[in-house]
Amino acid sequence: MAESRVNSPLGTDLHLQLSGTGSRRARLTAALRQAIRDGRLAPGTRLPPYRSLAADLGIARNTVAEAYAELAAEGWLAARQGSGTRVAHRPAPPPPRRHTAATEQAPAHNLRQGQPDAASFPRTAWLAAARRALNAAPNSAFGPGDPQGRPELRRALAGYLARARGVRTDPERIVICAGFAHGLRLLGAGVLRGTVAVESYGLPFHRSLLDAAGLRTLPLPVDEHGADTGRLASARGVRSVLLTPAHQFPTGGPLDPARRTAALEWARSGSGRLVLEDDYDGEFRYDRQPVGAVQGLDPERVVYLGSVSKSLSPALRLGWLVLPDHLVDDVLRLKGEREGYTSALDQLTLAEFLDSGGYDRQVRRMRQRYRDRRDRLLATLDRRAPHIAVSGIAAGLHAVLRLPPGTEQSVVRAGERRGVALEGLAGYRHPQSTDAAYDGLVVGYATPPDHAFAGALDALCRSLPALP
Repeated sequence: MAESRVNSPLGTDLHLQLSGTGSRRARLTAALRQAIRDGRLAPGTRLPPYRSLAADLGIARNTVAEAYAELAAEGWLAARQGSGTRVAHRPAPPPPRRHTAATEQAPAHNLRQGQPDAASFPRTAWLAAARRALNAAPNSAFGPGDPQGRPELRRALAGYLARARGVRTDPERIVICAGFAHGLRLLGAGVLRGTVAVESYGLPFHRSLLDAAGLRTLPLPVDEHGADTGRLASARGVRSVLLTPAHQFPTGGPLDPARRTAALEWARSGSGRLVLEDDYDGEFRYDRQPVGAVQGLDPERVVYLGSVSKSLSPALRLGWLVLPDHLVDDVLRLKGEREGYTSALDQLTLAEFLDSGGYDRQVRRMRQRYRDRRDRLLATLDRRAPHIAVSGIAAGLHAVLRLPPGTEQSVVRAGERRGVALEGLAGYRHPQSTDAAYDGLVVGYATPPDHAFAGALDALCRSLPALP
């Protein structure tokens, strides 16, 4: 059996196995036929010229010509004067029937939380920033990656976070990661110890990441003032606390200043204690003054985690950890020398986007768009469901609708029947929470495209319980 990789400047790289018995032409014909049948040579692929393929395989030019002619006669290849020999277009066989359960049909409207408006990604501005970044990139950007991230992005982030979020840091204390979940995994892999206090309402996915790291989670009650951090002082075994201070997720509202102070006093009162600050949508506020990051009050006790998943797109997979100085080396060791780093080119583009003001312009543009959507949601509910109380609306990309007791699941099912995807509040409640529960919906208003937003709101209102 002979193997050869064909690398012709005029054709396509081919990996052929000339196996079996028979003449060289027969074995070449069989190998090409099998590559087409397997889909490795797609319809329209241009094959190398006779001379190039013959030289790479060590066979006669006429042998290649005869193999091409045979396959063309069978309909596998097509040869045209001036365009060379290409894989012919053939009718695709029908896909195999799959004996599976009925596939879940995508809803007509999506009012789940956590997803920005994908249609609003600044394609033109991002492309322009990418071109500028690529032209200015040093040669080192195309070599092995730095686990800490590109210095250009860390410098740009240090300036932006200080100006826009009140974060106190320098580039050497920032580690680039692939988003909040990646950052939390890194911390859970070796930085966090013992029990992690979390808000009694929050993303189950984040709790599952901590569980997977072998860490126990303890719920802190949540009310209109945020998490009750005063309870940390009497919590046994707790070494760190995960908070959403700018906009409690999902119930809404900033963490009360006194409770911010209580969290920091607790962290200062014991060795190795940390506050983990999830600033998941801190840039989107509407009816209130900006709420600065807790990290700015004590950079050595707070780990600040952020990303562009809400402000730009989760598809970019770009996030950051702003760390106390003594944790930087630990986190870099956890990332490892061969960790799959975020693309250096994406990092350079984001750095340029920040430095050029493109990021600020995008945030301001989306802040206005999301505010308009929030206002449309509130106006529609006020007109069609005035008995439904709404909270968590001063910031962020979602609102919480208070429902009559015992109606949450029936409303979610009613939404499914009307083609709108809704999420109940109960799914975000910590299973060990002891504070009072209530029925509600977490309604994300960022995802539906503009042309479908009115229809999504109509389906929502028709799914809500009627006035008692």
